[in-house]
Amino acid sequence: MYIGIDLGGTNIAIGIVDEDGKIIVQGSTPTLSPRSYIEIVKDMVTLCEKLTAEAGISMNDIKAVGIGTPGSVDYEKGSVANSNNLKFNDAPLRDEFQKYYNIPVVLENDANSAAYGEYIANGGDAGVFLAITLGTGVGGGIILDKKIFRGANGAGGELGHFTLVHNGALCSCGKKGCWEAYASVTALINQTKVAIEKHPESLMKSLAEENGHVSGRTAFDAAKKGDPAAKEVVDKYIEYVADGLVSIVNIFQPDKIVVSGGISKEGDYLLDPVREYVKKYDYNKLFKRTEIETATLYNDAGIIGAAFAAKNFR
Repeated sequence: MYIGIDLGGTNIAIGIVDEDGKIIVQGSTPTLSPRSYIEIVKDMVTLCEKLTAEAGISMNDIKAVGIGTPGSVDYEKGSVANSNNLKFNDAPLRDEFQKYYNIPVVLENDANSAAYGEYIANGGDAGVFLAITLGTGVGGGIILDKKIFRGANGAGGELGHFTLVHNGALCSCGKKGCWEAYASVTALINQTKVAIEKHPESLMKSLAEENGHVSGRTAFDAAKKGDPAAKEVVDKYIEYVADGLVSIVNIFQPDKIVVSGGISKEGDYLLDPVREYVKKYDYNKLFKRTEIETATLYNDAGIIGAAFAAKNFR
């Protein structure tokens, strides 16, 4: 058995995972960030002990623990070098966890963990597999020959931060024109708000008022009901997503890309036009084409991926 920990800014989600990637039991506890990594690790250990008891095993039966964390990971030291979300700087999570239990502990970036989890579930025999998360930002993970690609310095795979529009919209990273500034759900919400201002008669406005806020679903829900202004927002957003994927496909020519995040639950309404756009503009017209699918694990991906990152760590 392995333990996978998905450390987020809001919650710490933990699962006991078997050799086949199945979660036996899982639970969560609030992160209560910002606070000391010492307190956070203590809460991790407490929940691990609770879950192992529920599974009818002890911590001595756990072969390794994987922790997926936002931010930059120092893999040799087993620490979080920096995390804006958690306000961590050089937080030695591995050493702190091993004060409680002397078992192998492996840290991994959370986007890499989620990508690896999706690969375990859906990768099959893919030699090149990518997972793209459309959420508050645009995250990504790259699996090459069954291994997580981290780059020479461990900071590779930031797929949301290549330039889509030169000198375009300001990104959260401080640069202008990043793919994230156009294809994230945050960007979609901003695009929807602009459209509502421009078209106050739109169904988007009444849907937002009913729900108390504009969400990533507002434009999609209104477009499905025939609202022309909403359809314009959705069509443009889909083009932003697809245009970025064309660049990614042209660079990697992956076997498969899976798209995750809340907006991915739009399913083929989102992905069918994305697939058509990518097929049209993919440089490769002669060889095997990239499959683009919806992720299936959702919130479980980070747990399974962290557990298997620990299982297969070399």
